[in-house]
Amino acid sequence: MKILTTDTFYNGRIQVKQNKPGYRFSIDAVLLASHAFPREGDKVLDLGTGCGIIPLMLAYRNPTIKIYGVELQEPLAEIASLNIKDNNMEDRVTILCLDMKDLKQDMISGPADLIVCNPPYRKAESGRMNPDEQRAVARHEIKVTLYDVIETARRMLHTSGKFITIYPAERLVDIISQMRSAGIEPKFFRMIYSKTDTEAKLILLESIKGGRPGIKIGPPLIIYRKDGSYTDEVKDMMG
Repeated sequence: MKILTTDTFYNGRIQVKQNKPGYRFSIDAVLLASHAFPREGDKVLDLGTGCGIIPLMLAYRNPTIKIYGVELQEPLAEIASLNIKDNNMEDRVTILCLDMKDLKQDMISGPADLIVCNPPYRKAESGRMNPDEQRAVARHEIKVTLYDVIETARRMLHTSGKFITIYPAERLVDIISQMRSAGIEPKFFRMIYSKTDTEAKLILLESIKGGRPGIKIGPPLIIYRKDGSYTDEVKDMMG
């Protein structure tokens, strides 16, 4: 029997159900969604959508876009579909339960304008593996590797389309080298810090398929104040 909890965003206007046990979205998804700025009428693809949190946030802020959320794990895809239905977004958001490696452009009616992805961060053999299968697949490169994510973005984007992701800072070189080898040029990134006195743990990276070399570095993004509460910037992201 599924035990679901409900979180709300934008003063309760968006409700997000997710498993109480198993994989749950983190603040990373909120940070990523808040750095994606689709244009009017864009087609957006979310790779590894989980419970559908990113499509929900993007669709709420951008009522003219069409979003496809791809999720490999069937129980998570079912929750994502439930969330889309409960928030009355079925006309704008479609959940596809399949492996991103099998994704083709005709499944989303042509190439995407914008792809977002909060991918598994750790190599399959690195670190302690979470005993919960949903969490392990979401966090470790068990079924999807960094190469698979970048290759899917290359295959699904049209030329000049954007790819936005969030990734461990310690693997910055890995992701940039993979992007460049796929013809996806990094154009902007922000370092993410838990607090002002900690090392950067994550990066937000925006890139363009077929883009010219040249990257801009944004201001640091701090998640927590010293007392453990969210900073004003992060609070604003949650509405």
